[in-house]
Amino acid sequence: MTDPNSGAFRRAILALAGGSCDDRIVRLAADLGKLNHAELVGVHVVEVGWSMPLDAEVATRSNEAQQILDHAELEAETRKTRLEPVLLQAREVGAALVDEATERDADLLVVGLPYRKRFGGDFVIGRTIPYVLQHAPCEVWVVREPIPAEPMQEAVAAGGGKEAR
Repeated sequence: MTDPNSGAFRRAILALAGGSCDDRIVRLAADLGKLNHAELVGVHVVEVGWSMPLDAEVATRSNEAQQILDHAELEAETRKTRLEPVLLQAREVGAALVDEATERDADLLVVGLPYRKRFGGDFVIGRTIPYVLQHAPCEVWVVREPIPAEPMQEAVAAGGGKEAR
């Protein structure tokens, strides 16, 4: 990054998981990267279990993986930006993302965080984001989706609560 306060970057790795955060990540990076003609690399990692050989043809046979990358490319195109799709397979998603950022000399790695709770109400961050935050050689942006509205709040807002009577 040329100026750490400007938000400018020249090459960003976008971690695409196929979830609700992907569009948000692509839009954010495309819009902010336009000014400097930044290179966007959308990376989807297919995790290969330890019981299978790492070179098993898992990723290339996955129609879902290709759809995730195609969708991200289309989202970038709507923003008049090019996104290079990359499909990887690895034992650990976090390590694969950090390796890709290192190999491509990226100055930004963007990961999405869906808003999830475990049974019992504890917020869940998973294991990929902590790994990326600890090991990435570049700046990391974590983009968390908004907290979903509670069903009771929606009912009150719609006029279904006691206050509306």
